[in-house]
Amino acid sequence: MVSSEPAGGKHPRLTAEPRRRAILESVRAGRAEIVDLAAAFGVSTATVRRDLALLADRGEINRTYGGAVAGPRPIELRLGEKELAARTEKHSIAAAAASLVGSGDVLLLDAGTTTGQLALLLRDREGLTVITNGTNTLFTLAEADAVDVVVLGGHLRHTNQALIGPVAEEVLRHLYVDKAFLGADGVVAGRGICCASLEQATLKAVMASRARQVFVLADRTKLDRAPFAFWAPLSQPVTVITDAAASAAQVASVEQDPLITVVRTGQVTRGAGSHGATPATSPPAQVVAVGGEGHA
Repeated sequence: MVSSEPAGGKHPRLTAEPRRRAILESVRAGRAEIVDLAAAFGVSTATVRRDLALLADRGEINRTYGGAVAGPRPIELRLGEKELAARTEKHSIAAAAASLVGSGDVLLLDAGTTTGQLALLLRDREGLTVITNGTNTLFTLAEADAVDVVVLGGHLRHTNQALIGPVAEEVLRHLYVDKAFLGADGVVAGRGICCASLEQATLKAVMASRARQVFVLADRTKLDRAPFAFWAPLSQPVTVITDAAASAAQVASVEQDPLITVVRTGQVTRGAGSHGATPATSPPAQVVAVGGEGHA
């Protein structure tokens, strides 16, 4: 039978479709690494990647970095739905991020639920400049009179209520900030930040390039996960702030990338920064107004 596994973990040589069905059974059983599957089925890793890609296109599995997990293709949740998930973890991550913000900082807040929580914690601060593409952050800071707000232009992506596109990217190229706080659908070593759309991935990459320090706010369910096909690659050191329950294995997997440092919420201290950089030694940030700027 196709689903039976001979002694030693090796499958008999199969034609394409029976092999894919057997690979699907292996993934469902928890054996999902490309290298292991190639050895078990006596085929190349390239063949396994093609088989996994086809199974993912059918909605039978989800691709991950280096393998796959069982299940249908994920559906992107709307912003309001995301706000109901991992609320305690997101609040603790936002609080840790807020502890890194100093008086007079110029900040870039990505659209998202955890960055939205961060905005709530910053609205009573004085002397901050917040640049954002998130409508939830905009509404949160709209009556924060002591916070200067710069709104990136672009078109509205309704699912996550983010302003994206070439207009937002062009505005960002005229800005340079102290700290960027980015959201993520996944973080994987060697790939960067997983995003639900190409436009989001492109914008996040530009955001990261316009900051002295980059922080990714991601609870443990986002570590080493790749639910979507679009990526913002990393070109500079970043610090991932995750919740205290993230496992050592999750942290170690993501930190295989030399550009990524992962800190749990209990490990965040005032003045910490990407790969040891401290805000106190950074020169003043520059903000060049291009349009869409307003005082909240």
